[in-house]
Amino acid sequence: MNISIKLLMLFLFISCNADADEYFDSKKHNFLVEMVTEGLEFPWSIEFLGKEKILVTEKAGRLRTITNGQLSEPVKNIPNIIVAGQGGLLDVALDHNFENNQTIYFSYSAGNFLGIGTEVIKSRLINNELKNIEVLFRATPKSMGGQHFGSRILVSNNKHLFITLGDRGEKNRAQDLNDHAGSLIRINNDASIPTDNPFAHLSNVKTEIYSYGHRNIQGIVSNQDTGEIWTVEHGPQGGDELNLIKPGVNYGWPIITYGVNYVTGTKIGDGTHKKGMEQPVHHWIPSIAASSIMLYDGDQFPAWRGNILVSSLRFGQIVRLEIVDGQVISEERLLNGELGRIREVKQGPDGFLYLITDDSNGKLFRIKSVK
Repeated sequence: MNISIKLLMLFLFISCNADADEYFDSKKHNFLVEMVTEGLEFPWSIEFLGKEKILVTEKAGRLRTITNGQLSEPVKNIPNIIVAGQGGLLDVALDHNFENNQTIYFSYSAGNFLGIGTEVIKSRLINNELKNIEVLFRATPKSMGGQHFGSRILVSNNKHLFITLGDRGEKNRAQDLNDHAGSLIRINNDASIPTDNPFAHLSNVKTEIYSYGHRNIQGIVSNQDTGEIWTVEHGPQGGDELNLIKPGVNYGWPIITYGVNYVTGTKIGDGTHKKGMEQPVHHWIPSIAASSIMLYDGDQFPAWRGNILVSSLRFGQIVRLEIVDGQVISEERLLNGELGRIREVKQGPDGFLYLITDDSNGKLFRIKSVK
């Protein structure tokens, strides 16, 4: 057999096995990664409609379902979405009573030639079509540019919605309470404002704001046992943050940060600490580009129960954090770019982990424990 034929056979072998099941080692659980489906255009978020049916958003503006690994046609009646830079169709979340009311929430970027911003819609998903569409929130003021839309949605048990926002690439907006940018929003699921929001009774502020001083929150999760809310946000060239959210608190951006300016590497603001501004529970230097966060509470990975898992775009990792009394006591990096940039990691109803990759041929993977 000549060399060229051998090389061809080697290439075909590698091509055929590039997405085959792979085993990985970790400190507390070895695991298997298997591909569920591919052909997604920059998927951004997944939700589980059942054990075998998954709802997925594609940033280009499509909402689809995956049933036993098969992609559906796009859901009909999606509102007008502006795809610009990091903007597009972004997060999706289910109402806690979805089985009875078929209600979903999703975030996206929208606007016109005067500016765009994050918006959140409430709708019913019936027979692959959106019905009874209602806009619950529009971030204002709108602006140009395609950076830092935030856009994760957390549906709480008490009918509140938390919506994460970025500073839209205009950092000083995160310190302005009369501007939604760079804040965490809390509203009721009927679009009204909770009377116990920290700024609900003040004038000349956006009363939907729950906390502020954030650069670009792209992950949020609540601890169902304690009620604690955790977020992760992107820092600039270092200084990605894990934060424990407190109402009305200023998280410091851009006055304090562990990141530095791009290109020059110079200091931003006043340094890393300032009185009256909250410190992150944990931060990463260099940036991991934290893109989602979850708390594991399933049975498939018992040694990970209670751990926080954070997905990384930059390194294609899942970062596992052990938390004791609100502090990180251990960090482990799982995967190392083998699957590509990871947009979101989420626990499925079967207790396994699922992740989507940020790519023009985005993929959905399932992670199973090896016992």
